[in-house]
Amino acid sequence: MRQFLAVVVFTLLTIGFFAGYSNFGIPQIEPAPPPKEEKLDLASMTMDDFIALGERLFNGKGTCTLCHNALGRAPMLGTIAEDVPKRLKDPSYAGAAANIEEYLIESLIEPSVFVVPGFGKKGTNDSESPMPDVSGGSIGLSEAEVSAVVAYLQDSGGAEVTVEIPQEVDEEDDDADEGEAREAVSDPKELMALFTCDACHMIDGVGGDAGPNLSKIGASRDRAYLRRAILDPNAEIAKGYEADMMPPDMGEQIYVKELEILVDFLAGLK
Repeated sequence: MRQFLAVVVFTLLTIGFFAGYSNFGIPQIEPAPPPKEEKLDLASMTMDDFIALGERLFNGKGTCTLCHNALGRAPMLGTIAEDVPKRLKDPSYAGAAANIEEYLIESLIEPSVFVVPGFGKKGTNDSESPMPDVSGGSIGLSEAEVSAVVAYLQDSGGAEVTVEIPQEVDEEDDDADEGEAREAVSDPKELMALFTCDACHMIDGVGGDAGPNLSKIGASRDRAYLRRAILDPNAEIAKGYEADMMPPDMGEQIYVKELEILVDFLAGLK
């Protein structure tokens, strides 16, 4: 009987230890509140203010610098005054833009209308861009924010700034300012699309090649690695790739439930 009680006590202590460790020893992943959008007071903005807003969006919310950088994953944008007129005359250009401003807006919202040679998705013969529509998905720039980015690109690219500051923010933009929670996504492929993962990662021959191929990632990486790679992408850099290639704030954008769904999906790719 004494031995039985000893086993029971030991079992309870062991269970208590692991329960305590799981609750207090392992960092808990808490869902962050939706990031609050910058309140746009367009009425009081000067053009310099508007261009500065575009620069902040370009380097921040727009995640543009993840690809438009010295690593060469996307075209550099410092010479658009010279480059855009040539692209508009390119036989493969299929858009409707007539000037630099219209071309930039088109490129941000419909990036596959014209793909700069050598920068298309692998296997598409430069007919499809890996860049997402910045007005949707996890980026979700408003019309006013797109205009601000265009103003910044014109200014930094040596072109005349022709963008006009919008007179008012749409009601839809006001809703975004409140930082309301979006509805959680339960389908892993929808999650991949929402966060534009395929812009850099390939699965079964579909997607970009700026990041590691994920087709069989579950065969070589465990769930802990996958979770860490999403939440802290610079913690361990895959061989052959550079740091800062993934958004560092995925933990602020993805819900805990979505994170586990995505981890389950990736772990099953074997």
